Amino acid sequence: MATFDTIDDLPADSRVLVRLDLNSPIEDGEPQDNRRFERHARTVRELAEAGHRVVLMAHQGRPGRDDFTSLAGHAAILADHVDRDVAFVDDTYGEDAVAAVESLSAGEILLLENTRMCDDELPEASPEEKADTEFVRTLAPLFDAYVNDAYSAAHRKHASLVGFPLALPAYAGRVMETEYEANTAIARKEFDGPVTMVVGGTKATDVIGVMDALEGTVDRFLLGGVAGELFLRGAGHPVGHDLDGMDLFDDQWEANHEVVESILADRGDTIHLASDLAYEDDDGDRAEHTIAEIDEKTDAYLDVGSGTVEEYDPLIRESAAVFVKGALGVFEDERFSVGTVGVLEAIAETDCFSVVGGGDTSRAIEMYGMDEADFSHVSIAGGAYIRALTGEPLPAVELLEAAAES
Repeated sequence: MATFDTIDDLPADSRVLVRLDLNSPIEDGEPQDNRRFERHARTVRELAEAGHRVVLMAHQGRPGRDDFTSLAGHAAILADHVDRDVAFVDDTYGEDAVAAVESLSAGEILLLENTRMCDDELPEASPEEKADTEFVRTLAPLFDAYVNDAYSAAHRKHASLVGFPLALPAYAGRVMETEYEANTAIARKEFDGPVTMVVGGTKATDVIGVMDALEGTVDRFLLGGVAGELFLRGAGHPVGHDLDGMDLFDDQWEANHEVVESILADRGDTIHLASDLAYEDDDGDRAEHTIAEIDEKTDAYLDVGSGTVEEYDPLIRESAAVFVKGALGVFEDERFSVGTVGVLEAIAETDCFSVVGGGDTSRAIEMYGMDEADFSHVSIAGGAYIRALTGEPLPAVELLEAAAES
């Protein structure tokens, strides 16, 4: 179990500063509702219903990017999920923000402007440096406690994540609590049966690092996506390289081929590779090649084949635990959803401990009508999930643990 205090431990009638992660897709300048609002709403609702004065911080995008925008629209979406008014102030720690914080009554909720609009928020620096910023020194005295619910950003050393725990009593919100417990289970729990990890996605460097770190913890890896093709290349097949106009394989192969070859040589019996791959034929339909048929890569492969899904299915169903990191194909296109959806459906129908990690892969559950309740945990974290799986420290979590000990 985690060794930090949670919102159950908050003193009554507190003024609390709460860090959420509401970073969302932006379309036509407006934030889009997603799973993060729903998850964080639980923490916000509990705090408000308990009579605390609740002030929220969050970020959206990064300076210079198209999705770097105000949080005004986020307040309205969050209010729908919390079923309470969420006031918004277009200021983070200036006079308007301070006045809005000081005027709050018990049970009221206020969202401050995008933390990344403050120079003090970025770049990363030590917690001590961030605690000494004007941002933290101005806001902290207005509050009784700090609550971090932004597990998905816990790998960042930004002021709103690591500065305030040094200035205030610090607690974990419900998302922080549940994400931490589920995502560290692979290292902490003992399972009575095989532990399987499904590995895919486009960021092969991340997942190959996970595979390397989990030697001895995971009994078998079921591969697809870019990492799957790179491992096929490592096994001597003529795939896993870029065609004209691509930029997915060659750089990642160069960065990871030694690890790939080492894993195949040392633990090849734990690695399950696709036996067929799917592509778009000249008529725009899904078509498949068996690996044995491929003499030269001439098509972009967009999914594992149906034969691979049939081979992976029983391996999942006999597992005591299944962890998913990355999709096996371009599931957003229904033609190439067979691998990702087939694996997720097998997990959903199996009585195993299951964690589906990363926002992109978890979207497939909703897109294809599956029930989130059929999985032990569906994570909204990306980078933090990777860190948890590889055992790397999460600075924001470490600070919560330190606060509980002090």
